[in-house]
Amino acid sequence: MPCGLRHHGRIGVVPAAVTLSSLHLVLGEEELLVERAVRAAVRAARQTDPAADSTRAKVSELTVAELAELVSPSLFSEGRVIVLESAQDIAQELADSLLGYLAQPADGVVLVVVHSGGGRSKAAKALPAALRKAGAEITECPKITKPAEREAFVRNEVRQAGGRIDPAGVVALIDSVGSDLRELASAAAQLVADTGGKVDEQAVRRYHRGRADVTGFAVAEKAVAGDRAAALESMRWAMQIGVPHVLVADALADAVRTIARVSAAGRGNPNQLAGELGMPPWKVRKAQGQARGWAEAGLAEAMAVVARVNAEVKGAAADSSYALERAVLDLVAAREKR
Repeated sequence: MPCGLRHHGRIGVVPAAVTLSSLHLVLGEEELLVERAVRAAVRAARQTDPAADSTRAKVSELTVAELAELVSPSLFSEGRVIVLESAQDIAQELADSLLGYLAQPADGVVLVVVHSGGGRSKAAKALPAALRKAGAEITECPKITKPAEREAFVRNEVRQAGGRIDPAGVVALIDSVGSDLRELASAAAQLVADTGGKVDEQAVRRYHRGRADVTGFAVAEKAVAGDRAAALESMRWAMQIGVPHVLVADALADAVRTIARVSAAGRGNPNQLAGELGMPPWKVRKAQGQARGWAEAGLAEAMAVVARVNAEVKGAAADSSYALERAVLDLVAAREKR
């Protein structure tokens, strides 16, 4: 069996520890934090080897032989970063093989295992502990549900962007944007850029009264409204000022998914639907208005578009900017379907 991938490393039997930088465990269910942790691991690997190739694979779609091929050393000694997604779905045989590999890891291979922390099978539940014992560098990404945790997230986002925010500003931002972490992160970064770093309640209220600032969510709002020219203009300006491609793609996906969920829930009181859908009332109310312009067939097509562009901006496309522009055009076309 290639690359020392063996079946002797059953869950519970801890293999020899590997170098911290060669094994990462991203643990939790908060999607934004998980994606950031994965990107950070890939970035760190490429600081050592700028030419390192990155590959993502869901464990449920991998065979033992395919895993062995992924972690085999390159013939040309090129580095590799292998991201194993949804490891909570791992089967016993693949878990055994993974731990067997970690007993004799290949040089130049960085392994990033993404696990929700749960799992149905014994192998899946035991995997995080086994990876910890194997010396994995661990990034915890628990779901953010409590108000205090969300406030701490906002403060940290502002600090990471180089700014400061007072308590009233934190409350105002969450009140204006809602609980979605991606929206909060985007708004926090934009506010720091607009204010020179000092964010307070007044700045938040001014920002959300309709200033012409461009974020991924502004692009998404125009795209799902069917405004082709405005969506493209906003998207190009967002790219020019440095809004990350992945944030624009995430915003497009969030807008489409929100419209689809609210549309499926039917007409109703936004305050009542908010509790059922886990969204703030203002977001439900807004999506109800947007949903009136969409037919079921168009929404189905739009879901496929945002899934495609999400993969493209994370490495599947040669040109992420072109991929985003095509996605905007495809969303506007999908909205026109009846």
